Amino acid sequence: MPIANQMIKMVEGMEMVKKMFEEGARLKAEHGPDKVFDFSLGNPDVPPPPEFKQVLKELLADESLGHGYTPNTGYPHVRQAVADYLSSVHDLKLTPDCIIMTVGAAGALNDALNAVIDPGEEILVPAPYFIGYDHYAFIARATLKTVPTDGNFHLDTAAIASAITDKTRVMLINSPNNPTGAVYSAAELAVLGRVLDDASQKFGRRIYLVADEPYRKIAYDVEVPSVFQAYANSIIVTSYSKELSLAGERIGFLAVNPKAEDAGLVASAAAVINTMLCVNAPSLLQQAVARLQGITVDVSIYRRRRDLLCQGLSEIGYDFHVPEGAFYLFPKSPLADDVKFSGILKEELILAVPGVGFGGPGYFRLSYAVPDSTISGSLEGFKRAFEKV
Repeated sequence: MPIANQMIKMVEGMEMVKKMFEEGARLKAEHGPDKVFDFSLGNPDVPPPPEFKQVLKELLADESLGHGYTPNTGYPHVRQAVADYLSSVHDLKLTPDCIIMTVGAAGALNDALNAVIDPGEEILVPAPYFIGYDHYAFIARATLKTVPTDGNFHLDTAAIASAITDKTRVMLINSPNNPTGAVYSAAELAVLGRVLDDASQKFGRRIYLVADEPYRKIAYDVEVPSVFQAYANSIIVTSYSKELSLAGERIGFLAVNPKAEDAGLVASAAAVINTMLCVNAPSLLQQAVARLQGITVDVSIYRRRRDLLCQGLSEIGYDFHVPEGAFYLFPKSPLADDVKFSGILKEELILAVPGVGFGGPGYFRLSYAVPDSTISGSLEGFKRAFEKV
């Protein structure tokens, strides 16, 4: 075999994703881009805030700007800016030693998981979940174990308590959630914190709560509470991909709760992993985001699209929970076979992602990070697909 046996399944999985995007490109070439309604990709299309370009201009005009290697954890002044901002958000004093600048949330998640997990240990994640978690678990040589959510896609803490074993090392949550749009409440997180505390004592081993929060600032009329206030042994991983629409620039950070046991050691381990995987986060983007703390995109654009899509699908008869955050809708498939129904949508030139890929069979995901015209133009096709079944 020319590649490692463990990679065969991973390559096959990526081939499926590749074929999906190739099919989308084929349909657009055949019918015209304006006739194909692509809801498949969660690629933020809202323009970055105007402050971003201004900051870039200022940095590029600065003769002292350098482009060499940065400290592996990031520039000290950048980490200080992030720590100061997080201290105000989480009502908790963070220092730069708690912060590691990373190559997006993916880099932060790889750092966090590899810092605390030994091979063969378990990552527990509520389902439906972001499809990439399978890959990050693979890199950490861990087992990804799912636990069901409740009827509203919120945490089922009783199910979580039952699912924890002596191999559980990380509880991984994503709120606002991809693919469901659920935002976990402060009350839910508080109960989760108690569950993890009890389980840590029961099994005599520390369980970490890792919160994946790239959509934190994209929420609608709900608070995104602090995991740092809910549980001491917690780590936040995030990026500026969504809140500043900088997905392609690959810049994010990891923050260790200063109240965590051995917080400094955890941060040091994550820093070593960061060095191994990428050396350092992009220098220019580090310096840019340091000046953009608290700035975000115009979330009202996503809200308008959410409302437009929800109203249109509701009038047709689709069943769904209105997203509380992020920019995804996760409707129930009119057919139990969500893959088959996604195929029926494709006949109407609508591209959706079957829920089974997210651990949510019987549903399908729609990204509304798309132009309004894509939403309005697709509704007749959604209606015909619904009527077919």
